[in-house]
Amino acid sequence: MKYNTGHPRATPNFRNLVIRPMWMTLKTALRTVPFLGRLNFLRNSYHGEYEKMVDSTTMQRVGEDHPSVGQKFAADRETSQIMPFLERPVTVMYPYERLEDLEPWLFVPGNYNGRIGVIWETCTACKACVRACPNDCLHMTSEVRVNVLDTAEEGDEWHGYGSEVEEGGYAARPKDDSGAEDFDLMTEHTAAPAEYDFAEVIDLTGDKATVRWMDGSGVETLDTSDLKPAEKDIVSGRIDLGRCMFCGLCMESCPFESFFMTNEYDGMSGFSRQDLWMDADRTRVLPSTHKERVDMELAKRAEKELKKRERKAAKAQAEA
Repeated sequence: MKYNTGHPRATPNFRNLVIRPMWMTLKTALRTVPFLGRLNFLRNSYHGEYEKMVDSTTMQRVGEDHPSVGQKFAADRETSQIMPFLERPVTVMYPYERLEDLEPWLFVPGNYNGRIGVIWETCTACKACVRACPNDCLHMTSEVRVNVLDTAEEGDEWHGYGSEVEEGGYAARPKDDSGAEDFDLMTEHTAAPAEYDFAEVIDLTGDKATVRWMDGSGVETLDTSDLKPAEKDIVSGRIDLGRCMFCGLCMESCPFESFFMTNEYDGMSGFSRQDLWMDADRTRVLPSTHKERVDMELAKRAEKELKKRERKAAKAQAEA
């Protein structure tokens, strides 16, 4: 039988199934032996890569007096303070060092179930995720947000199918520099940066809106063209990670693909169970992270709104 594997080492023969795995295991064991582990023939392109034990980001986290400062690190070996010319077997000194800090060429697999993340712009509070959760981790809470229909910018295909800024309602102003473009969900381990400033609309006259900012910065009068409609809705905003078993059923049950299991493996610990309660700002995933899915949901809702308006116009014409 001819196997079309695309790579010679993927062919299921005796060499690839027996000899090569045994040699890889032997090399891994020999690398842990002092002096012997430094021989070049025992290394490959992965273990031959060396990084400083502490980079600039980790330096800020652990301080300049940390014992790792000035040391060298590879995936399975490091130098020591007493004898820097010798190497010793080692593992990543978590949480003082993290794998993505030390070896940027490594990454968490895409199918890894990490911290739960939610795109609030597409959530409709249908509670499918709450019903699917076997451990009762998800809880509904109110969240001021911008609906996905209102995220379309002027000039986009689906612009104008959302709602309007109304007196007594909420409005949002996009931040000039939110930091969303540089935000890396897997390595930041903090709440995603806010993309909007939210306000209550207290007066609406023509194309001018007087708003009261919800961050306490005061009252301001702006052009309605500078604002986006916002809404206060019930969403699955609070998650108890102390009860979560990362099964991913919430993600599979979501009909709007608002739920994601992120690649974040860190930032999910604390000194009390209350520290494991993550509010909406901590579980929020930026729409730009999954832009393709957000655009699909936007198109679906805009087409639904378009058909609704066409039926309404046809009914009005028939009555006239």
